[in-house]
Amino acid sequence: MPMHDMILLGPPGAGKGTQARWIVEALGIPQISTGDMLRAARKAGTPLGKQADGFMTAGKLVPDEVVVGLVAERLRDPDCAPGFLLDGFPRTIPQAEALGAELARHGRKIGTVVAIEVPDEALVRRLSGRRTCTACNRIWQLEFDPPPSPDKCKCGGALLQRDDDKEATIRNRLRVYHEQTSPLFAYYERLGVLRRVDGSGAPDAVRQRVAEVIGSR
Repeated sequence: MPMHDMILLGPPGAGKGTQARWIVEALGIPQISTGDMLRAARKAGTPLGKQADGFMTAGKLVPDEVVVGLVAERLRDPDCAPGFLLDGFPRTIPQAEALGAELARHGRKIGTVVAIEVPDEALVRRLSGRRTCTACNRIWQLEFDPPPSPDKCKCGGALLQRDDDKEATIRNRLRVYHEQTSPLFAYYERLGVLRRVDGSGAPDAVRQRVAEVIGSR
């Protein structure tokens, strides 16, 4: 059975969560989210989890070496034997280099990086058009999945635009993404493992493009 050691990259609002759920189901591999992993390590009280807890309790970023160590720890779990999908890490070139070195020590390497690409203006339109119901928490999209009325949910609850979905916030998140994470595209392209996917359009259309690049239908 081939090993699928993979990374999923893409800007905020590109639909990574939707595609990640499909990829892990199609390939039978776990999705490794660094946020979930950090919380699990803190709860389990592992040595690295205790280190991470110290930084998080102090309101500081967890250092790259601790996060990479936690990833390596997680990869020793039996469910990762056929592969894994990393979501949310690495975010920077130094993190990618540290991850590659750690994987090499375990005789593994990243085989495929799925890079979902969506133009910034489309992302701003997609995210700024989101409205959240204050009663049932359903998320609507004014253009692509409109509610019964611009300010009211189907359940009757009032619709709110969250601060995260306001245009200025979205543009700032995209700026940080382009500064820190976009360089990973060129990094993994040099390694010959980058697979670019057009993230425009309906999720099913994007899923078909993802299927083509990972060789699974």
